[in-house]
Amino acid sequence: MVKLFMVEFGLPAVFTEDFVRLIPRQRDFVNRLLAEGKIKSYSLAMDRSRVWVVFAATSEYEVMESIGQFPLVEYMTPNIMELAFHNAHDMVLQFSMN
Repeated sequence: MVKLFMVEFGLPAVFTEDFVRLIPRQRDFVNRLLAEGKIKSYSLAMDRSRVWVVFAATSEYEVMESIGQFPLVEYMTPNIMELAFHNAHDMVLQFSMN
């Protein structure tokens, strides 16, 4: 059974050259997981101190496996929480006036 998990990542206060160099690979990987439906949303705080990700997975272990593949994993401190629900505008039924 697929469950939803919110992961809050703490990011370093200072972004090193190595960190910045890995950002394009991180974005590509996240975009792939979004396209596959494994990630439902991915958000970055304006001050760039935190990232929030909603994962669709069968277990916390599966979420940790995905996180382990993040190019920036060495720079991110995750806090994983299982969600009771996650609502988003694109999840609400849309009715046609036709």
